[in-house]
Parts: sequence; C-alpha cells; structure tokens
Amino acid sequence: MKILHVTVFLDPVTGGGTAERTFKLARFMARGGVECAVLALDIGLSPERISALAPATATVLRCIAPRYFLFNWRDPRIRELVGWADLVHLVGHWTLLNAIVFREIRRHSKPYAVCPAGALPIFGRSRHIKRAYNAFLGRRMIRNADACIAIGSNEFEHFSEYGVAGEKVTLIPNGIDPADFQSADPESVRIHFALPAAPFILFLGRLNPIKGPDLLLTAYRDISGSFPDVHLVFAGPDSGMRGTLQQMTRDFELEGRIHFIGPVRGELKSQAYHAASLLVVPSRQEAMSLVALEGGISGVPVLMTDQCGFDQIASSGGAMVVPATPQGLARGLKVLLAEPSALPAMGITLRHWIAGRYLWEKIAEQHVQLFSRVMAERRSA
Repeated sequence: MKILHVTVFLDPVTGGGTAERTFKLARFMARGGVECAVLALDIGLSPERISALAPATATVLRCIAPRYFLFNWRDPRIRELVGWADLVHLVGHWTLLNAIVFREIRRHSKPYAVCPAGALPIFGRSRHIKRAYNAFLGRRMIRNADACIAIGSNEFEHFSEYGVAGEKVTLIPNGIDPADFQSADPESVRIHFALPAAPFILFLGRLNPIKGPDLLLTAYRDISGSFPDVHLVFAGPDSGMRGTLQQMTRDFELEGRIHFIGPVRGELKSQAYHAASLLVVPSRQEAMSLVALEGGISGVPVLMTDQCGFDQIASSGGAMVVPATPQGLARGLKVLLAEPSALPAMGITLRHWIAGRYLWEKIAEQHVQLFSRVMAERRSA
C-alpha cells in the first residue's frame, strides 16, 4: 500500500496539532509497513524535522507567499507523487495545495480521503475568499471523497453541512506517543523561562482567536483574587493576539502573574506540561485537542471547552468540560483550583485513561484499515 499524505504544514509550531497529527500518522503507518510519502510546504521546516519523519519520506515545496501559502503549482513532483500513490490523504481544507492535488487526483482517477481536522466551518479572516474557494471546488472536494475522516464527533455536523451523509464519515481521533513526553524536570522549564516557583495554569497553542486565549485570560482575571498564588503561562507562537493579550494583562493589573514564553517544543514542551498544575484548552472551535492528549499523557489534569470535539474526556476522572465562555472557564477553574491536592491524582488518572485509548499504533492501524477498504471498494467497482 502506497499512501500520499498532503498537508501545508509539517512543523508543529506553525501548523499546530494538524501538522503533528499528519507527521505522526505518516511515521507510524510507515513503521507498520505502509509506504508513506508526505507532500508539504517548507514553512518552518528544519532538516531535523524532515529526517525524524523516517521511515516515511517528505517532498517539500518552497512557499513563495506565506500569507496565502502560495507555491509553484506546476512543480512536476506533484503529478509524480499522485501517480505513485494508491490513495491520497488530503489534510486540512482551505489550501491551494489541496486544490492542486485534487486536480491531479481527478486526472489519475485515484481514490482519496479527506481529513479537514476541524477546518470546514468558515471562521476567522478571509471569509470571502473561503466562500469563493468552496463555491469553486471546496464543497465538491469534500462531497466526492471516497472517505471522510472526522477527528472529533463535532465534525459530523460540519460534514453534513457540506452534503456528506453520516455513514460516509469515519471517526478516527488524534493519537499520542508517550515517548515524546518523558522529560519531567519541571525546574528546567522554570529556569529556562524565568518562571517563579508558584503553581501555574498552562495554555499551550497558537495565540489566535480560534484557540480562545482571551477567554482564558478573562476567566483568570475573574478568579485571580481567590487564588493569589496561582500564575498563568501562555506558551505558543503569536498568531496575531499577543499584543492584545498583553494589553489585557495590563488593563487587568495582572503583570507579574501572567507570563508569555513563546513557542515550546521537544523536551521544553514536555517539561512545561509536567510543571503545570492544570492545563486549560479554551478553544472556540477545534476538531479534537491534541494538546489535551499531550498534557494528559504527561500527567496534568485538563480543563477544556465543549467546542473541542473531545467531550468524552470528562468521563476519564482527570478532566472537566465547560462552555466556551469566560464564565464557563471561570467556574471550571474555581472547582479545580479549590482542591490543589487532588490535581496530581487527577493527572495520573487521565494519563492511564489516554494510554488505554489513544496511542498512535492503534490510530495508525485504524487508518490502514479504512484506506484498505476504500481501495478494495474502488477495485470491485
């Protein structure tokens, strides 16, 4: 079986959870004996990241306009890769890369699967461009796919709005590799970022409206007087909101208790999870929070909104799900921070719950089974 995974991003800092999901999926499928190639743009990619993809391989296109992720769409490698593949797996939605590969899929009459990873709703900037994209080919790309993959249960509604019947959608959640989160020296990350020796709440993700950092900051303002020793740490790249969040910090008179440490990766990321008392995922919209899996496998309890497509985490005994509002998050923070001695046990419970359900070996095998079925149905047809 030869699978081509197509994604704009492979770098986790610029591409977040979707980039990490594609990277891990390709690598674990390849470890299981599937020939996997990834087609991506070069945004944020390092040689070390590309090498770490092995035994899967990467073909990287140079991005010539980062604002719109433009590239040389006539690059002959695109046609060669689609011709090589038995099945093409399109990740994300609003990209020229997916559109160009879709054209080659049709030329070669190849089966393909789509995994929008929560991207189907029109949200954020460039809404008129997104509407035009859907009218031109986006809706057709989704409706005509041989298989549609939902990461979270909330995506079934998203697919339905594109005219895709529920029985055509397969739910395959995100996975986690515990080996990535073994570094557990909390003092190292405190020293590296000059964080005080106080307990802290962790936000890890892009500073972007869709991730809800402003919701969390407002909620933290509302509960800060009740928990004067608890700090808030924002870890992640600026995606347009850092200045706004810093101004909110000043307006709320919370300087010294709120810390912006920028992107974290590798051992520092693992250490940040292990050092945190509580991880908060305040997203306004998300397919399934990979950050929640990362924090959970690191043994930190999780507070998240009901817009993350992962409500089942509330049944773990180590997490709480609340409405995606400052008031909902504030209520959750009050409940969890009121018993700080119970948080470590919650984290251990969540770690065991995640390890029993979401390891990448199992998730990769679910993709292999789906892709095998799609190819068999194509052959019989």
